[in-house]
Amino acid sequence: MALLSAASRIPYGAWPSPISAERAASASVRLGEVFVAGDEVTWLEMRPDEDGRYVVVRGGAGAQPVDLLPAGFSARTRVHEYGGGSYAIAGSRVWFTNDADQRLYRLEPGGDPVPITPEPDPPRGLRYADLQVSPDERFMACVRERHEGDGLPVNELVVLPVDGSREPWLVASGRDFYAFPRWSPDGNRLAFIEWDFPRMPWDGTELNVCEIDDGGTPGAVEAVAGGPAESIFQPSWSPEGRLHYVSDRTGWWNIYRHDEEGAENLTPMPAEFGVPMWLLGFSTYAFAGEQIACVYRRDGVHHLAMLDPSTPSLRDLDVGYGSFHPYLRAAGTRLAFVAGGPRTPLQVATLDPSTGAVEVLRSAEGSELDPAFLSVPEPISFPTTEGRTAYAFFYPPTNPNAVAPEGERPPLVVHVHGGPTSEVAPELDLECQFFTSRGFAVVDVNYGGSTGYGREFRESLYGRWGVVDVDDAIAAARSLVERGLADPDRMAISGGSAGGWTTLCALTFHDVFAAGTNYFGVSDLEPFATHTHKFEFRYLDMLVGPWPEAAELWAERSPVRHADRISRPLLTLQGDEDEVVPPSQSDLIVEALERRGVPYAYLLFEGEQHGFRKAENLARALEAELSFYARILGFKPADDLPPLDIRNLPDPA
Repeated sequence: MALLSAASRIPYGAWPSPISAERAASASVRLGEVFVAGDEVTWLEMRPDEDGRYVVVRGGAGAQPVDLLPAGFSARTRVHEYGGGSYAIAGSRVWFTNDADQRLYRLEPGGDPVPITPEPDPPRGLRYADLQVSPDERFMACVRERHEGDGLPVNELVVLPVDGSREPWLVASGRDFYAFPRWSPDGNRLAFIEWDFPRMPWDGTELNVCEIDDGGTPGAVEAVAGGPAESIFQPSWSPEGRLHYVSDRTGWWNIYRHDEEGAENLTPMPAEFGVPMWLLGFSTYAFAGEQIACVYRRDGVHHLAMLDPSTPSLRDLDVGYGSFHPYLRAAGTRLAFVAGGPRTPLQVATLDPSTGAVEVLRSAEGSELDPAFLSVPEPISFPTTEGRTAYAFFYPPTNPNAVAPEGERPPLVVHVHGGPTSEVAPELDLECQFFTSRGFAVVDVNYGGSTGYGREFRESLYGRWGVVDVDDAIAAARSLVERGLADPDRMAISGGSAGGWTTLCALTFHDVFAAGTNYFGVSDLEPFATHTHKFEFRYLDMLVGPWPEAAELWAERSPVRHADRISRPLLTLQGDEDEVVPPSQSDLIVEALERRGVPYAYLLFEGEQHGFRKAENLARALEAELSFYARILGFKPADDLPPLDIRNLPDPA
């Protein structure tokens, strides 16, 4: 597609863009799970162009990154369904959970992966995550999840020899969940956290320490911190063997140092040094020499800093990134992390804090784009219901080759993140830029319930899911209309998972938006009382109300129970292997729209789970969303898009 040499007047939505759906999909490489040892760094890549395969990669100063996993293997654990902590490194050896069978494998240099756990029956019936090799490299501690029969799986904490030469020792069992097994430097103690239904890990967890003898056998367990209303996150041992952890006992996730005299808050400030543990294996701080490197959020702004625990004092580091993912590691004083920015794609980078020198080891695609096509977000806050304030990042339409006709306002896409206990940050996302470069405005909303603003803000969603999140999405849209930055008649709402739920609620109970896109969102709450994965099995008790006492409220909030109120067109996108929000949830809403004659389109993607991973499906979803908006909002895209079957919508004249 040839681009115009000078800016021409073209209607919003119809601007020609160099950011194709295929390019945006290929740039959706996910980077995470960083480890650093000396000059070498390893990380995990999810590659859409390889059908969503997860590859362990090693790189170093001035060296070309090298794949450590051979073709046919994917380092992805399905513990909690969301996974995380899927591999571990010790020297030149790698251990990982393989996606196909969920067995643990050991990979020696120059060799092939060798399984060290038995083949489960049923398939994928034994799963392993949060892998941690002991300091002497003889044992591995990890979370094990057993799937047996039709009931909920059983989660346990185990220790096993790194060669798989014997059955694992059971460290802890009987609680609903475990996470963060972390060895002390001498290998004689293992810290870990545990929690029970209906709490999620950001609600309340307990921190324990277990004695481990020289043979790897667990001993006495000591309770250290935490409780039903205190979230403990990332226990870690300093090089001299002092236990540290993150706690939100003050209403903010701060870093604490623990000893016989009690716990000392090293960061007593209204800032978040932890994150919601949707994945295992997170790390927001690391011991770097005599200091502690840390990433934190304050007023929604991300920071990388060095903490001097002897003072204690905090020094921010200006390294040019706008967001930091919770994958921070250190070797000596050298840091390794995953970060991005408004015009910087997600990167694996290292930093020497003494000089400020940053070296980029791996960058997701997007850095080669002309920055003139990239929309830079404006952080905004705005009033919403009940006197509250919510937050967002606003992306204006941006394209050097096009301007809109005089007096026209752009169509707006309100994007709602998942979780719902998650967040959005100002980092380069080509899926967002796919729309802004074509003349859309996009607003990414941190509604009540999002992380980064303290426990009170996070819990403002409890009991009011489907109300607060919707109110804040609507308030974000209206604030932009009032500023003249969006067309009130051409506003759409889009989101995945919990964001899909918010989309459905907004279209069901309000008439603000002209259209919506639902990526694998919840449409009916009641099936989740008995049919969903274990990790979120009781989450709705917190978000809506306890089941079955609040059954009427569950029905009242469920969009599909009020489908007669939906009058705005809806695009639904769903994976056929989704275990978190099964296809039946999308089927229900689509059937209701068909009965009522409401315009809709429905795409079911084969082989996709919760969150699309394959490049062709990511691209097709973007093209479908653009095509859907074009038909509903009334513009002709510059792209040659594949046909989209929109039911109950008359063919254009």
